[in-house]
Amino acid sequence: MTWTVAAERFDSPAASALRRDYYDEVASRYWQRPATAEEITAGLDGDGADLLVPPTGQFVVGRYGSKAASCAGLVLTEAAGPGTAELTRVYVRPAFRGTGGGGLLLAAVEEAARAYGVRLLRLDTRNDLVEARGLYAKHGYREVPAFHRRNPYAEHWFAKEL
Repeated sequence: MTWTVAAERFDSPAASALRRDYYDEVASRYWQRPATAEEITAGLDGDGADLLVPPTGQFVVGRYGSKAASCAGLVLTEAAGPGTAELTRVYVRPAFRGTGGGGLLLAAVEEAARAYGVRLLRLDTRNDLVEARGLYAKHGYREVPAFHRRNPYAEHWFAKEL
């Protein structure tokens, strides 16, 4: 099997399912219990995914063979400053972790960011998202001081110069 990663609308059926699984995992880890369907729906409601389309961003979906298995988003925000964007919603379904899909996701988002003229890509994450922090470090993201406090759950901040 091989991976392919391509831009896709955040609200396509495959992307919507991946975003739902992403939110389920991060919420369940945070609450240390399974998130309910209602909690997942509430978390996705108004989550800013509408920014993941040109000209404010992009969303990519990774497929392992024909199965939608991963996703990531790029958000271009004025608040981030000129030439800066944020990486968000990076997710690889557990069954596909360790197969190289995470690195391909990051590469696809970085390529999209460069096309927008982005020179610095940054993100925030939490202590319990150990796999994500390892992925970022492995692919050249360095831990940096907090660059914002908009996300009350953020505990680590990373950046990478493109």
